[in-house]
Amino acid sequence: MIPELPPLPALTRAEGGLVDAYLAAVDLLGRINPSRSTHTYGALRAAQALVGRAEELRVALALMHARGESEIHADTLARALRVLDGERRAHRVTLPRS
Repeated sequence: MIPELPPLPALTRAEGGLVDAYLAAVDLLGRINPSRSTHTYGALRAAQALVGRAEELRVALALMHARGESEIHADTLARALRVLDGERRAHRVTLPRS
């Protein structure tokens, strides 16, 4: 039986966009990571897609700023990242143990 995941914390739409774009960028960085990649074409495609994800991150942060959300609530966003498997996804960005 699959354990039930904790619920996502309450996020503004911009915070949700930030989390989504951040995780998408992390996934792409994992595909680009030269210590984990196997083919240049896949890494190239991921690098090209990363430009769009960076733009989504900028838009989410600009929206937060424009709405007066001047603080990033790191603990809340970290909980959201954990629920969305952010630790496993970010692991691919790091160097493998030798």
